[in-house]
Amino acid sequence: MEQLKISELYQDLNQTLAKELLESKTYPWEVLPLISEFIVKLGSTLSEEEYEKRGENVWVAKSAKVAPTAFINGPAIIGKEAEVRHCAFIRGNALVGEGAVVGNSTELKNVILFNKVQVPHYNYVGDSILGYKSHMGAGSITSNVKSDKKLVIVKAKDTQIETGLKKFGAMLGDEVEVGCGSVLNPGTVVGSHSNVYPLSSVRGVVPANSIYKNKNEVVEKQ
Repeated sequence: MEQLKISELYQDLNQTLAKELLESKTYPWEVLPLISEFIVKLGSTLSEEEYEKRGENVWVAKSAKVAPTAFINGPAIIGKEAEVRHCAFIRGNALVGEGAVVGNSTELKNVILFNKVQVPHYNYVGDSILGYKSHMGAGSITSNVKSDKKLVIVKAKDTQIETGLKKFGAMLGDEVEVGCGSVLNPGTVVGSHSNVYPLSSVRGVVPANSIYKNKNEVVEKQ
């Protein structure tokens, strides 16, 4: 299904250091099991003039701002001009893009955040990829494991794709806006330039250039 492909969700792969990894796959969730190994490999190639290594497999750009109360567990890369605020918890396997914001009490685990992504207030983002300039409102989270613990299936109107993954949060395209207090259920894919209303429970595929009001009301942007 075309709208689920990396090439459709992310228009410019130059907006992430994970470009090489993403170019090697068709669907974005296919890279989730590979993020850890990729970060370790990539980190060893980063310029020592621009990045400093802090602990085991943690590379932080010298231009990034990291609060003293933030915790970063490796493997992780924090990009140039990124901001990691007080009490952020980066559990590992996290590639944070240039100019991205990881906010207070936000938790990241096994993620790729493209450049300029904002997860600024009380967010949980796990086993997910957030496209260029995407933004998650305060308290919005990705739910990455089904309650029945079965493997995640991506469901759209005309197709279903078995991912083979037990842990799969959300794939957000470029410039997606997620309203405050929303839950993105396992296997959610939101197309680029779409908006999700606050307090939404999102499941399945939201087409690009859409406004998600509720599961029965998804309208095209005018």
